[in-house]
Amino acid sequence: QVTLVESGGGLVQAGGCLRLSCAASGGTFSSYHMGWFRQAPGKERELVAAITRSGGNTFHADSVKGRFAISRDNAKNTVYLQMNSLKPEDTAVYYCAADSGLIMTLTPKRYPYWGQGTQVTVSS
Repeated sequence: QVTLVESGGGLVQAGGCLRLSCAASGGTFSSYHMGWFRQAPGKERELVAAITRSGGNTFHADSVKGRFAISRDNAKNTVYLQMNSLKPEDTAVYYCAADSGLIMTLTPKRYPYWGQGTQVTVSS
């Protein structure tokens, strides 16, 4: 069973950038597809980006396409989310999640392993 720990959140002004990291332990990291999700107060958890086991394929939600980029380093057991041109509407708790299924999924319910989340606040 894999354990996930996010870091890198914080308070940033609109237009700024942050890089989130998610360190995995207790499992074979390269066997998991990884996803970044976010949840704002009063809203459902939504997928931000996902990446396949090898890192060869990625998905980014339309709301972040061109601004955010997911990547992974299997040698360091870490997945990243580079966030540029941040907007106030990006304010949320950001979670990383892992799934060992055959195919990368975009559905939160299909991810069995979750980190504790890291807060990102973008001020206007």
